[in-house]
Amino acid sequence: MSASPQPQALTLALSKGRIFEETLPLLAAAGIEVLEDPEKSRKLILPTNRPDVRVVLVRASDVPTYVQYGGADLGVCGKDTLLEHEAEWGGAGNVGLYQPLDLGIAKCRMSVAVRADFDYAHAVRQGARLKVATKYVAIAREFFASKGVHVDLIKLYGSMELAPLTGLADAIVDLVSTGNTLKANHLVEVERIMDISSRLVVNQSALKVKREALRPILDAFARASQPQGASA
Repeated sequence: MSASPQPQALTLALSKGRIFEETLPLLAAAGIEVLEDPEKSRKLILPTNRPDVRVVLVRASDVPTYVQYGGADLGVCGKDTLLEHEAEWGGAGNVGLYQPLDLGIAKCRMSVAVRADFDYAHAVRQGARLKVATKYVAIAREFFASKGVHVDLIKLYGSMELAPLTGLADAIVDLVSTGNTLKANHLVEVERIMDISSRLVVNQSALKVKREALRPILDAFARASQPQGASA
């Protein structure tokens, strides 16, 4: 009597924080429960209630890389991360990445913000060369180029709001959710670049080799992320 085939193991790449928390209900819809809290555990690989599924915790910006090179079979990351990843790889960054779903989670927006006392509209009209601090260099470069605005981009990795307050930059390009952090630091949002939400990304090779294991998860994610009342 031949042994039944073992289920194909799957690795899901997630980052801590909002994306992790908002992915949990989607996993639950697929019958998957993460067994440890990443905020309390020091582990970087978390088990689930299914022996064939595990979660690896990586930096948000590393999710596409893990999925692209097969360190994970699938992952969840923001549209902003995917755009920067693609630009970093010269337009070929998403080779090996399949993006089947906008999950509609971790919603926010990418915006330009300045000090409340800085006349951004006047500076743009006058053709001033602006100093812009951002972690999202590719997105910022494309946005200002499309408007014909000359900018010097300054790459920062955090505490973006400090840049205008210290004179390092005239403006910042950053993710905005409630706007409370901007307000607390006397900054104002002056332009909305794009709406951001998180996407499911899948390794293209895994999609072929592990199709039977992946398909129920992709289907469950699609159903759970579909807006209420939307037609199938």
